[in-house]
Amino acid sequence: MKKYLNFNIKAIALMMTVLAVSSCETDFDNPNAATDAQVFSSREGILAATIGMQQLYSTTGLRWIVETPAVTTREAGITTTFQNMIDLEDGGDIPNSTSNIVGLWSTMLRVMSISEDIAKNAPDLNINDGTKSGLIAYANLFKAMAIGSMAQNYEQVIVEISQDGDAAFVTRTEAYNTAVALLNEAQNLISANPISDEFSSEILRGNIDLENTLQAMSARYNLFAGNYDAAITAAGSVDQSSGSVFTYDSQNLNPVWSRVFQNGLPNFKPRDNFGLPASFSIDPADGRIDFYLVPLDELNINQLPIEDLAGFFDEESGTESIPVYLPDEMNLIIAEANLRKTSADITAAVTAINDVRTDNDDVFGVNANITAYSGDTSVDALLDEVYLNRRLELFLTGTSLEDSRRFERPEPSTSAKVFTDERNRNFYPYPNTERDNNSNTPADPSI
Repeated sequence: MKKYLNFNIKAIALMMTVLAVSSCETDFDNPNAATDAQVFSSREGILAATIGMQQLYSTTGLRWIVETPAVTTREAGITTTFQNMIDLEDGGDIPNSTSNIVGLWSTMLRVMSISEDIAKNAPDLNINDGTKSGLIAYANLFKAMAIGSMAQNYEQVIVEISQDGDAAFVTRTEAYNTAVALLNEAQNLISANPISDEFSSEILRGNIDLENTLQAMSARYNLFAGNYDAAITAAGSVDQSSGSVFTYDSQNLNPVWSRVFQNGLPNFKPRDNFGLPASFSIDPADGRIDFYLVPLDELNINQLPIEDLAGFFDEESGTESIPVYLPDEMNLIIAEANLRKTSADITAAVTAINDVRTDNDDVFGVNANITAYSGDTSVDALLDEVYLNRRLELFLTGTSLEDSRRFERPEPSTSAKVFTDERNRNFYPYPNTERDNNSNTPADPSI
């Protein structure tokens, strides 16, 4: 269970303020709230803001990051009549006001705003150099993850907050490269000034391995940007015996648990076969089946077969930790990047695939524990194997829509309610909250 800092009442108030000041422009001002200057000009304020940033991303943010693409790519089937969930499962022309679309976008912008304020103000504080470098690196990490989460779901995204409501949009490739640059800067900072014991004890709390997490996210976004050699190098630098987790308590519940189990009123449940079409054959001995899924002979409201959920999301109290990334994602990145390079390295790709297939000692217990790959070793066949393993290994981690497009899975229909489609959208429309306030907002994607 998460043990948050024992800040005094003033610090807690500051943390709540920083969440409020980073919300949408239409929020009313609270005359009694601390100003930005007050929040970020003191040690306790900026530490509270950093905790608030992580809490916002790991609770509200992670809900949208996981749930929204999960329904779109058939990882999950809806079990509620809430219109936002119906919109997602139906696909087609999704309204710009759908709460999942608005929530994902706006929450990531709030995370970015807080991270920018931390990085801007930390250098001026009279605190330990190792605490400063830790704060800036951590802010960069969360800004990179926020940018990356938006780029996985929207055709163009914002990478710098504008207080004037005229933020520029960039392509997804530019966004991923921006994320990589932020992560590189963070790595250089903590290399030059190693993080302090103060930062480790008060922010990381033994839950986040910062160095490994920076490398893991760099590997992910370099892959998505098409920087294959850089992705291989970063992924190979991650210590797979170490792990980073978001932790939860009774006041800050596991966001997937709260959507599936809380009050016995689920909003979605996992689809049979991880939402994959029958053309993908899953080895019945694969340990990831029992890790993530509990057999359930049931159909959802659209007559789609669903299961019960296990994995990192079924602890009765709703306080189970969620990994920031899974170690075997690094092996799958190495495999895919070696296949997509100009000169594919088949041997390296097969080795990395087998590191995933035969894994029986994953630090989080996500073990396929099946035999080594013995199929077709053409690039196309191996890419199919990588895709299959990404769907099983990285189930409900928020990467499924990016993966579906990148592996050129079948295009969705332009019509709604075609439930045989592997995914029902390519990208989401831009939220009306952004379009109403930013004239730079691009036209919505057709599907």
